[in-house]
Amino acid sequence: MAVKEILQVGNKTLQRVCKRVDCLDKDTKNLIQDLKDTLYDGDGIGLAAPQIGVLKKVFLIDLRDGSEPVILINPKITKKIGREKSIEGCLSYPGYEGIVLRPKKVVIEGKNEDGQEVTYEASGLLKNAFCHESDHLQGIVYIDKASKIYKVEEE
Repeated sequence: MAVKEILQVGNKTLQRVCKRVDCLDKDTKNLIQDLKDTLYDGDGIGLAAPQIGVLKKVFLIDLRDGSEPVILINPKITKKIGREKSIEGCLSYPGYEGIVLRPKKVVIEGKNEDGQEVTYEASGLLKNAFCHESDHLQGIVYIDKASKIYKVEEE
């Protein structure tokens, strides 16, 4: 479809809770394609619908490590295990990173882009991405949770 503008921190849309997707219709499929086009136009690993101005519970994660990209519709984290600090960045707050306390492992459920129920158990970077993008769907950006924010220095 199209590369969309990524909303930046301060835009009120990023603070709003998204709505459930009730059917996998043409609009939802177009949204998924817009997420793909926009994410792959840059260098991030995840993008949630509200970041491109759409208040629907959909996100895309692609760790760009050879693993399959993940599209989740109406995701819900059903289990959190342990706690650990992680370093996160966000396409909606470029040039900065922060330290965020996240679970060590999560179980997340939702539907894939074919409308099939899926469940993922994740740790490491994938777990961080699931938590980060799920927060976006609840109107939360990582800087709301960060214990420290710092500017990333160019090398």
